[in-house]
Amino acid sequence: MILTTTESIKGKKITRTLGLAKGNTIRARHIGRDIMALLRNLVGGEITEYTKLLAESREQSLDRMTADAQRLGANAVVEVRFATSVLMGGAAELLAYGTAVVVEDE
Repeated sequence: MILTTTESIKGKKITRTLGLAKGNTIRARHIGRDIMALLRNLVGGEITEYTKLLAESREQSLDRMTADAQRLGANAVVEVRFATSVLMGGAAELLAYGTAVVVEDE
């Protein structure tokens, strides 16, 4: 599966557009991570606990978007984007979405 943020793929021709492919995850903060983040905030530096949480969320959203695209019959997703939203205090959604397409070599 080819994933790209651009509208085309060099060396490939889009032969069919299949529609929206999407994948999301909703994550809640963990009290242990919050305590570590608070301590890190006092001394400065990267809050690695949240960095790791966000990276895991991004990968899970991309995996789910890829599975959705495969279900549609795609072999690529173009114009991939991310969106976030806060659902409640301490919980947020990360959505990955793009256009599922079929591509062939030019």
